[in-house]
Amino acid sequence: MRRTILLSVVTLLLAVSAAAQETPRAEIFGGYSYARLNPGGLAGNEMNLNGWHAAVQGNVTSWFGVVGDFSGHYGTRAGADINSHQALFGPRLTFRGPVSPFAHALFGFARGNAGLFGSTDSETAFGMALGGGFDINLGSDRVAWRLIQADYLMTRFFDGTRNNARLSTGIVFRF
Repeated sequence: MRRTILLSVVTLLLAVSAAAQETPRAEIFGGYSYARLNPGGLAGNEMNLNGWHAAVQGNVTSWFGVVGDFSGHYGTRAGADINSHQALFGPRLTFRGPVSPFAHALFGFARGNAGLFGSTDSETAFGMALGGGFDINLGSDRVAWRLIQADYLMTRFFDGTRNNARLSTGIVFRF
């Protein structure tokens, strides 16, 4: 009888421990984003935009996931309203722990708009983000703070390649 109880307790503890370390099937991120855009493709033409960043990640294994990444950035320059939106998709590698570094390569579409005096010029083009960051667990494995996500954000607007930077921070929920 003692052996049965002891074996049951050990099995239960191992099951609880394994469940606590189980890889989340999905992750949802939302937060603030800053973008340094170079709309003209020339040095000295950069602008700072603020906005939002959201992502959904499905985890295939404990270290490999597929991401849908969406962001929008807004600002003004010389009286013109400027905004940029990205919808990017691709693989992400994550090394899980209390601090989880990750890296990704995301590809998709970017849309840029500039409006002045009721006239708007816009274009949708190829977009790409290469980067990564760090998530820090907040008391459990199910909620984390994305301390930083830093990306090289490349767009191809108006017949030219634009080299941009994007920094984001926010909350990650894991399911």
